[in-house]
Amino acid sequence: MAFELFGLRIGKTKQEKEESKLTSFVPPDTDDGAVIVETGGFYGQYVDLDGSTRSDYELIQKYRDMALHPECENAVEEIVNESIVASDNTDVVKINLDNVNLDGEIKSLITKEFKTVLELMNFNTKGYELFRRWYIDSRLYFHVIVNPNNTKKGIVELRYIDPLNLQKIREFKKETRADGSKLIADVEEFYIFHKYVFPGGQKNFATAPDVQGLRISPDAIAAVNSGLYDTRNKRIVGYLHKAVKSLNQLRMMEDAVVIYRISRAPERRIFYVDVGNLPKQKAEQYLRDLMNKHRNKLVYDANTGEIRDNRRMMTMLEDYWMPRREGGKGTQIETLPGGQNLSEMEDVKYFQKKLYRSLNVPISRLESETGFTLGKSTEITRDELKFTKFVNRMRTKFGEIFYDLLGKQLILREIITKDEWEKIRYDVYFDFKRDNYFTELKEAELRKDKVDELMNMTQYVGKFFSYQWIRKNVLKLSDEEIVRMEKEIDEERKKGLIPQDQSEYGL
Repeated sequence: MAFELFGLRIGKTKQEKEESKLTSFVPPDTDDGAVIVETGGFYGQYVDLDGSTRSDYELIQKYRDMALHPECENAVEEIVNESIVASDNTDVVKINLDNVNLDGEIKSLITKEFKTVLELMNFNTKGYELFRRWYIDSRLYFHVIVNPNNTKKGIVELRYIDPLNLQKIREFKKETRADGSKLIADVEEFYIFHKYVFPGGQKNFATAPDVQGLRISPDAIAAVNSGLYDTRNKRIVGYLHKAVKSLNQLRMMEDAVVIYRISRAPERRIFYVDVGNLPKQKAEQYLRDLMNKHRNKLVYDANTGEIRDNRRMMTMLEDYWMPRREGGKGTQIETLPGGQNLSEMEDVKYFQKKLYRSLNVPISRLESETGFTLGKSTEITRDELKFTKFVNRMRTKFGEIFYDLLGKQLILREIITKDEWEKIRYDVYFDFKRDNYFTELKEAELRKDKVDELMNMTQYVGKFFSYQWIRKNVLKLSDEEIVRMEKEIDEERKKGLIPQDQSEYGL
């Protein structure tokens, strides 16, 4: 049964259910990390049998704690700075409708509504914070608020939802056949909103799966996740997940180094005390008296005129007191030297580099002693190219939040229908502003190589190669780009920007 909530519909109409009622013994393949339940079940959580984390909430908390570590924070900052560039007054991200087969007026409306979505998200100002939250938490949720009395106004407000307070549920309804086999007849999706109570308080959703919350329609939520999963494909993990072990190892190694430095750095004295032939108990008492005598110091306080005991306790700088029996040497004091390899940090640097590699950030970007050098793209390291591709993949995945919000806005505003949006959404692209010197340098060198090759082939045009072949195979232009270039050349020739006696293609 369908009903309205927050201005959007929950559930399907009878006609939609009849159209989508397909039976199968295999559940639909999804990539949103929803909790799977069956009709009559309870809202549970996937349990990690390895014991590292018991719920998604503990996983998110672990990621947030990791982001506070200095090395990890520097890596996250480098990734987010590279992904979201807000250096001037231009838009951080723009929509690209070149491949969309729609009228120019409709394209203008889509572009206008996309700017409205960016304003609702305040993306030009808070884009860095939103991308950072998504990268660390591995998911990002918005509550889409619509005026139920006038849905044609589109989205009125977007409110950020903490992932700790929201959980997606996918409920399977099965039907039993005559032979006893069960098939999945219907799938219902919804979100459960609950107020998470941190451990130490009352019941929380992470450890009490029977807690019920507010049921919300998927249409009222705009969501995007990292797209990464654990080995069982049941839980969404973040980009920081593979750095958990490396960070823990680095922390333990740093703590071990500090403890070793403090305990081994100072010199100690070894007191060999001659106890003669005293009995064991008297020998121990004599040794303790000497220890107290040498560790205590009586001082005169000139302010009060009193003599007080100034104890100097040395917990980590303790001296060693050894009794020596009659027949050996007399009382002797030796010095035990401190650690000799206190400056060795190779083991710490190893785990630090391992952490950087697990975060996909080039080590040269994070090491302060490594300067930023400008060179040709042929001198760019493999790590830089790998990092650029990694940033592009994250931008593409993060852009799904724009698809979700823009689709809702266009449908609510009745600019296009839901079916039309499903047809064109894969032809819509989002171009993020770039601030990567290596990318610009590589593109410039590629253009230069194409022009050099074009000049070398000028004498063969019309003999062995056609203009069309050169445009497609040398300049790598698409059919749409060729048509656009011809149109622009004709307009520039009419304006006098190109001499009239110049050959058609400038070859």
